[in-house]
Amino acid sequence: PKETFAGEKRVAIVPASVAALTKAGFNVVVESDAGLSSKFTNADYEASGAKIVGAKDAWSKDIVIKLREPSLAEVDGLREGSTLIGYVKPAQNKELVDKLVEKKATTLALDCIPRVISRAQAFDTLSSMANIAGYRAVIEASHNFGRFFAGQMTAAGKVPPAKVLVIGGGVAGLSATGHAKNLGAIVRVFDTR
Repeated sequence: PKETFAGEKRVAIVPASVAALTKAGFNVVVESDAGLSSKFTNADYEASGAKIVGAKDAWSKDIVIKLREPSLAEVDGLREGSTLIGYVKPAQNKELVDKLVEKKATTLALDCIPRVISRAQAFDTLSSMANIAGYRAVIEASHNFGRFFAGQMTAAGKVPPAKVLVIGGGVAGLSATGHAKNLGAIVRVFDTR
């Protein structure tokens, strides 16, 4: 289904994934215009083997894949006994969890997969988004910095490279560190761990 959270531009499944699923024998349906904000057209999905359907049909399948936690109205559209894969945030959404239980839905909450287990890292949606956040943080910082990060040697003199301090050495911090170094900055990282 299409994401309904305000400002959300991601889509839960891309055409390449549709092709892999159809090759494995799944029948895939995608809500009309679900991927437009991610620059995927209905034609892209159809070329990958998906059938384009309306919102009601997208929610009434055996397995529903979504990014953000569904609204209570969206859960009403789930088929009883179906499977929902996506973010749920069960500790913060008791009413949503109760509604999913009422629907007898099997729920795979991607935000609850332990991130330290090597086998689970391929499913770790939180780390992939943190990686992007670290990259974007450096882009934003370089824009606000007012000059380039790399040092320069010119006829007019020498400009030293920027000195960047990254606070936190997790996924976002490592991404920020790598990107700032690639831009030519002298980078130091601090982490409490």
